[in-house]
Amino acid sequence: MPPTTNHLGQPIGFAVPDWVPAKPPPRLVMEGRWCQVKPLDVTRHGAELFAAYAEDTNGRIWTYMGYGPFETHAEFETWMTASCLGDDPLFHAIVEGASGRALGMASYLRAVPETGVIEVGHINHAPALQRSAAATEAMVLMMARVFDELGNRRYEWKCDALNVASRAAAERLGFSFEGVFRQATLYKGRNRDTAWYAITDRDWPALKTAYQAWLDPANFDAEGRQKARLSAFMPEARR
Repeated sequence: MPPTTNHLGQPIGFAVPDWVPAKPPPRLVMEGRWCQVKPLDVTRHGAELFAAYAEDTNGRIWTYMGYGPFETHAEFETWMTASCLGDDPLFHAIVEGASGRALGMASYLRAVPETGVIEVGHINHAPALQRSAAATEAMVLMMARVFDELGNRRYEWKCDALNVASRAAAERLGFSFEGVFRQATLYKGRNRDTAWYAITDRDWPALKTAYQAWLDPANFDAEGRQKARLSAFMPEARR
């Protein structure tokens, strides 16, 4: 096994002797109980997403995005066609199971298969998706693909440090806070300090068990309301 210290006894990191580069994310549907996460299709999902986002009448969901809000359906679809059909970022629509409607988006981006690092971003949930089991399940499905299917070592979540809702969501899902990169970028004419969060493959087994317990049908009543919060199932150190 490769050494973990140099000739002076200084640490050089733990050995990863059997590392195999991760696979790039495929354009395949992720199936859950509450939702499906589907590769974004402008023709199939554009009108539904625009209508769902329009329910946010004050445009708050776009505050911390680098684009939007969009005044018209045509403007929205023009942006999607220009920005959302590539491989990185790889955009997905979050389709609610009960209604069959696309109610949100999320993407994989900045994938580096050689080192097994990938990020989740462009997360934007319409009001009808927010605080729902489908919203949580969509994030869990994307994590499961990252670690179980693709073999990544690290899954990152980054957001404006002022975005309290995004930071709370990352922490609720078990991402570890790693710091703030000050003056990391500019968007919409203003500064962004970027808060960094991550889950590693070492964290994943315990978190996966927590997600499975929370998503178990026994944890929901007949109206689909949770009986116990996700935090109740989290590893002790993350509660």
